[in-house]
Amino acid sequence: MKNSVRQTRSYLMAMFKHHGFNPRTDLGQNFLIDLNILEFVVERGRIDQQDVVLEVGAGTGGMTTFLSEQAAEIVSVELDTNMHRLAGFAVAMCDNVTLLQADALKNKNNLNPDVMAEVDRALAVDPDRRLKLIANLPYSVATPVVSNLVATEYDWAAMVVMIQLELAERMTAKPGSSDYGSLSVWLQAQCDVKLLKKVPPTVFWPRPKVTSSVVRLLPNIEKKKEINDRPFFQDFLRRLFHQRRKLLRSVLVGMYRKQLEKPEVDAILSQAELPENARAETLDVKTLVDLGNRFQTEITERTAEKK
Repeated sequence: MKNSVRQTRSYLMAMFKHHGFNPRTDLGQNFLIDLNILEFVVERGRIDQQDVVLEVGAGTGGMTTFLSEQAAEIVSVELDTNMHRLAGFAVAMCDNVTLLQADALKNKNNLNPDVMAEVDRALAVDPDRRLKLIANLPYSVATPVVSNLVATEYDWAAMVVMIQLELAERMTAKPGSSDYGSLSVWLQAQCDVKLLKKVPPTVFWPRPKVTSSVVRLLPNIEKKKEINDRPFFQDFLRRLFHQRRKLLRSVLVGMYRKQLEKPEVDAILSQAELPENARAETLDVKTLVDLGNRFQTEITERTAEKK
């Protein structure tokens, strides 16, 4: 690959020594030094010249240069000043890379609008262009980056991300398991989520203290259409799973006490054919989508009646 330099452990150590600084563990700066894993991530993205790739966490630019060989454009984001400078050296010859020094997030519930403006610009070049998220995501922002991109109206085509194994297990968790929660349901209600590979600490420098994984998310339009109101559903899940082990009825009565009376909550649960001892953590994704829709419809109707 003409723009790519094999960023081995010795290469990175020499580079950091030359520039006089070290990776920051507080920002989760662990760099892939196994070329096979790097290629695995990029290849599973099935990138071609119709793709605009969003990369969050450019690091030293090792993955960025690989991506630039295949994609139409890369919008790569790096928060840390030192890493941004090193990534700039790596991608200097890549004319299809926009490297931003920025936080990918505006806040925990929203992506940075300046970053997404660059994505919009790249997508607007050709109506056939598609958005993909391909990244070795910093652990501290992995959850909000993925969940917030799913929450947008972007017609994204794929996400292939390196994340902490613990997070991957939450994304793919099944009802009744300890990892099953609002994130599991939010993603599985709109995407096909698959854990592709577990990745040991030895393929990174410096070595993290945890096992990582490569996860792929593909949009599932049919499942997404089943959700009446996605912002409502996202809020519904967050609040519901905040008290996941409590009886469903008592949680819902508390959640919507300003909008619905207890008999109205009971009627919805009865219509959904849910038992009195039901808990959120035991309900499957389809049931939770149906339940969220029922509450959204009832609350919308009650609100309209009061106007």
